[in-house]
Amino acid sequence: MNPDEDGPKRTLQARVVKVLVHHRAERGMSLEPHASRCVRAGDVHELVTTDHTDTAEGARIDRVAFLGFAEFDRGGVLDRGDEVWFGDRRVGTVLGFDACHFPNHYNVLIHAETPLSGADLHLRPEARLSFSQPLEVADVLPGELAPGV
Repeated sequence: MNPDEDGPKRTLQARVVKVLVHHRAERGMSLEPHASRCVRAGDVHELVTTDHTDTAEGARIDRVAFLGFAEFDRGGVLDRGDEVWFGDRRVGTVLGFDACHFPNHYNVLIHAETPLSGADLHLRPEARLSFSQPLEVADVLPGELAPGV
């Protein structure tokens, strides 16, 4: 997310379609160079939490926990820095994307203080998740983005 370029956007909603319960210490995912990815209504992507913070292209992501697969209700854009929520619990923020399974699905990497699996969060199929901009961006009015316009 780049506050000099990005304005407000819709919050994305998704439903868990499969819960995953495992943790890995040597996963070896590789961070894509992209800070955002578009999703379409009906897309299913894998959600993975990690305590890694490096956002450099190709950064190796090893310490992970798998939340599960989620289906997006409507199309939109996922951005690095988006907040991920399960009900009123903030899970973490989007760190980036791993494309080792693309075009089948992306691994959406979510930074959390401690990697959490679907079992750790007590996720169940049909559980609702949301992906939203941080408030400092979402609350900006379009006229405030370009002074003098």
